[in-house]
Amino acid sequence: MNVDTIERPVPKSGILSALRDSWVEATRHLRVMPRNPELIVFATLQPVMFVLLFVYVFGGAIVIPGYSEYDQFLIPGVFAQSVVFNSAFTSVGLAEDMQKGYIDRLRSLPMSRAAVLIGRTVSDFVRNVFTFVVMLAVSFAIGFRFEGSLIAALGATFLLLLFSYAMAWIQALIGLNVSSVEAANSAGFVWMFPFTFVSSAFVDPSQMPGWLQPIAVNNPFTIATNAARAMYNGIDPGSDLWVTVAWSVGIIAVFASWSIRQFSRSTVA
Repeated sequence: MNVDTIERPVPKSGILSALRDSWVEATRHLRVMPRNPELIVFATLQPVMFVLLFVYVFGGAIVIPGYSEYDQFLIPGVFAQSVVFNSAFTSVGLAEDMQKGYIDRLRSLPMSRAAVLIGRTVSDFVRNVFTFVVMLAVSFAIGFRFEGSLIAALGATFLLLLFSYAMAWIQALIGLNVSSVEAANSAGFVWMFPFTFVSSAFVDPSQMPGWLQPIAVNNPFTIATNAARAMYNGIDPGSDLWVTVAWSVGIIAVFASWSIRQFSRSTVA
């Protein structure tokens, strides 16, 4: 038989097939986690260090109007920054799979092309949830409390995780466009530092230079942080809640379709 006449498997189509394949891919990544405990340990240590350092180093020097203790203002900001930082695992993971040739093996299978990216982002989302639980336990140990209802606190947590999932799709696009794991690590983090620090995560934007205040106030990360902080502290988040949901859904819609379309074009025989 002439190898030139062998047809490549046709990717599956349909929502159910994509969901089934995505779950298979997600579980594959999740099964790897217990075999690589160092990854979980270091992913958890970073946000815990942020909590401890900011509370005990800067806690006594910063006063935020409307908050009796800096902890109640700070820790929701650390929550927000940590879950966004953890989204960088998506770009690094994709770049690693591509470098090792695993993506090429998936391309030879008759599976949904979208499942490769959806499975990756879902598994990283689950890892983010685990990290968040550990960080929350540490925060409670040093004095952070839910000043509002438990329902509001759960809503704030879901809001932050939804926002981080949206960031994971930006990272997925980055991971598809770099040539190495090292490049993915650099490109995945470099934009997140100004994105999270030029915000209300650690200080009130009114304390920033005048030219920087509009940027900080209108930063989507600021809006998400303000909404979650208000809900954790029993304050009405106002329009910040729905604006955060709109930003998250919009980013997912744009970057998920962009990433999947680019990945599908790259897998065409």
